[in-house]
Amino acid sequence: MNKNQKQKDNNQKNTNADYLYKAILQLKTEDECRSFFEDLCTVNELASISQRLYVAKLLTERHVYNDIVKMTGASTATISRTNRSLQFGSGGYDIVFKRLKGNE
Repeated sequence: MNKNQKQKDNNQKNTNADYLYKAILQLKTEDECRSFFEDLCTVNELASISQRLYVAKLLTERHVYNDIVKMTGASTATISRTNRSLQFGSGGYDIVFKRLKGNE
């Protein structure tokens, strides 16, 4: 694959992702979100995504890896990757957790 083709593929991926983000922002209720994600994702994809979010929540609550493994069934590799995202990511988890805490 040449450099121009790689750039075109990356632009298409960004366009697809941007469309997904805009679509998610159209959802107004938890039931709408559930319906959308059940249509969009396989059962395994949804389980993986929700598991990573819960692992991130537990990490922010200062749970240790062994406890998180027991509580979630996540592998230590998943926990480690999620921890790296919390430490060095874009801050998306922090935004979500602050807003969720504000809605409790």
